[in-house]
Amino acid sequence: MTKQEKPRIRYNEASVNKVNELMKDLALHTVCSEATCPNLGECFASGTATFMILGSRCSRACRFCDVATGKMEKVDPQEPEHLAQAAKKLGLRHVVVTSVTRDDLKDGGSEQFAKVIEALHKHVPQATVEVLIPDFLGDKQAIDCVIAARPDIINHNLETVRRITPELRHRATYDRSLEVLRYIKEQAPEIFTKTGIMLGVGEREPEIGETMDDALAAGVDFFTIGQYLQPSPSHYPLYRLIPMEEFQKYYRLGMDKGFKFVASSPQVRSSYQASQAMEAGKQNAVHTNDK
Repeated sequence: MTKQEKPRIRYNEASVNKVNELMKDLALHTVCSEATCPNLGECFASGTATFMILGSRCSRACRFCDVATGKMEKVDPQEPEHLAQAAKKLGLRHVVVTSVTRDDLKDGGSEQFAKVIEALHKHVPQATVEVLIPDFLGDKQAIDCVIAARPDIINHNLETVRRITPELRHRATYDRSLEVLRYIKEQAPEIFTKTGIMLGVGEREPEIGETMDDALAAGVDFFTIGQYLQPSPSHYPLYRLIPMEEFQKYYRLGMDKGFKFVASSPQVRSSYQASQAMEAGKQNAVHTNDK
């Protein structure tokens, strides 16, 4: 591992406490807190958060992830309404919703995603909605359920390059994730699709370009690249901290290859600058229609 300072975690205690209290009152979770996101303070300070539905425990144990595993929780029927209330109270204009993976549920939790999207459309109609979904084990019926609720963006992360996927992800496969993204774009070309990877897990430079090519071939619009930070000694090892110059190089590479939006820097996570991606996608669509 190279000697380099880790990305700073921007922390604003008052803002963090305010959002955490609201989440507690409404029995909600944020992935910001559950996954120890390095942008927690920055995003909470601006009154934004990425909601995590379907409980706080995941049915998988991916080696990079800090979300807890263990006994699965019951699906909360009040969660969609409570989440929409929180988004309204926070005055959000772009709402991001993700989840733990729930392989224990017949539909993988897709119906809950749909209900959340519908509640957001009802209570905060001015807001755009982005969902970060699991692979649902490739179940097209589950994916269709989410598509039918009409979110503005559907994100599903590749997480890493093809070669490292079996070491890093539990049950998920690289090709299945690509097929999920491809299927979404085929069924609903008007919905923006998004994926992302982490750097610092042993990937090689040519593999990053190959991953971008695979994502583009699957119709992906937005691509995010961030720095992996090892949550604990028991998690997947950190091979190196990536210099900012490399992130800038991959940003240029992604834009040159044809993504509508690329976010690439050490602090980037799936939902970081999510509203900017949405705006970039809209502008790109306007320019395309003008041709």
